[in-house]
Amino acid sequence: MKVVGLFAGIGGLERGLAASGHETSLLCEIWEPARAVLAAKMPQVPCERDICNLKALPCEADLLVGGFPCQDLSQAGLTKGIGGARSGLVGEVFRLLDGRRVPWVVLENVSFMLQLDKGRAMRILIDAFEERGYRWAYRVVNSLAFLPQRRERVLFVATTTDVDPASVILADEAEPRLAATDLDARAHGFYWTEGVRGLGWAPDAIPTLKNGSTIGIASPPAILLPSGDVITPDIRDAERFQGFPENWTKAAEGVGRASLRWSLVGNAVSVPVAKWLGSRLAKPGVYDAGRDNDLPSNGRWPKAARFDGVRRYAVTINAYPQWKTRSALTEFLRHDGKPLSARATRGFLSRTERAVLRFADGFQDRLRGHLCRMETPESVNDMELAVAAE
Repeated sequence: MKVVGLFAGIGGLERGLAASGHETSLLCEIWEPARAVLAAKMPQVPCERDICNLKALPCEADLLVGGFPCQDLSQAGLTKGIGGARSGLVGEVFRLLDGRRVPWVVLENVSFMLQLDKGRAMRILIDAFEERGYRWAYRVVNSLAFLPQRRERVLFVATTTDVDPASVILADEAEPRLAATDLDARAHGFYWTEGVRGLGWAPDAIPTLKNGSTIGIASPPAILLPSGDVITPDIRDAERFQGFPENWTKAAEGVGRASLRWSLVGNAVSVPVAKWLGSRLAKPGVYDAGRDNDLPSNGRWPKAARFDGVRRYAVTINAYPQWKTRSALTEFLRHDGKPLSARATRGFLSRTERAVLRFADGFQDRLRGHLCRMETPESVNDMELAVAAE
C-alpha cells in the first residue's frame, strides 16, 4: 500500500510498515526534533509541517496512519479528552478523509483512552468512522509480545473495502511466556520516580518508556540488575527497546537538547508492532466470530472490539498477537547504563517506606545496598566527574 503518515514522530509506524512491504509517500510532523530525525532517516519522503495546513491527501494513498497526539488522552496528562487542543487534532484526520475517503486507516493511541470520560473519546472516533462508511476493529496490543518493554497501546483499523478489519487486527493471538520475579537471576525494570501508588514492576523487561517532556526532562525507568546495582538505560538501548536501530534519533541533537531524544523515543510507536500489523494488512488472516460478545452495558470500551457494518461487538482476545523469543534483559542491554544517583535512590526508598505497595522480598534491601555504594567517596567523586564532563 501507499502510506501517508500523519503525526509521524520519528517514523515508528512507517518503518514497521515498510518492513512489511508498504511504501510511505507523504509524512506530516510539526515538532522540529522529530522532523530532523525524519529528514535524516527518510530523506526521500516529503514531510509537511502542519496537518492543519495540509489541504488534501495524495490521490495514490491507500493507507492513512497516525499516532495522533496523546497528551490530552494520557492518564498522566490533563485528561481533557479528545476535545483537547492537541488530541483534538485528530479531527483534522476526518477533514482530510472527507476530501478523499482513503480505503484504509490505522490510528494508534494510549490504552487509557478507552476509559477516559467513560469512553467518550473512543465513541467520538467510532461514530465519525461509521458516519463515513467505515467498518472498524481495534485492540490493545502489548509491545512485550516482541520486545522486553511492557507497553500497551490501542491499534484502531478502519476500512471501506470488502476486507474485514477484524481479519487484520484480531486474527492472531499467542500465549505470552512472562518471566517470574527472581532478583538473583533476572534484571527487573521499575519506575524510580514512583513508589507510593505504583511501581511499574517488570521482570526481565522494562515498564513503558515515557515521553519525558518537550523541554528535555528525561524520565527513563530504572533497572535493578542481579548484581544489586540500579541503572537507567542508555538512550541507544532505549531506541532498541522500541525496535529502532541505536542512534536512530541522533539527528535531533542538531536542533535541540540531547535529552529530547527521550521524548522522541517515548512518543514513538514500537516498530515490530507496526511490522506485524503491516504483514496482516498485506495478507489478512481469518477472524473467529466465536470471540464476539455483547458490549458492556456501562458504556465503557473493552480492550478489543469490532464493527461489522451492522453491529458492534466486544472481542475476547489478549494483547499478544505473537510471542517473539528474546534474550534476557541483561543480555539485551548493549551499553552501560547510568547508575541511579544517591539522591534519586534515597528519594525512591523514602517513598517505598511510606507506601502500602507490596514489594518483592529483598527489593528494598538491594536498593539500600545500591545507595550505600553510591554514597561512598569514590562513587560521589566519579559522579561529579561525569557531571562535569557533560
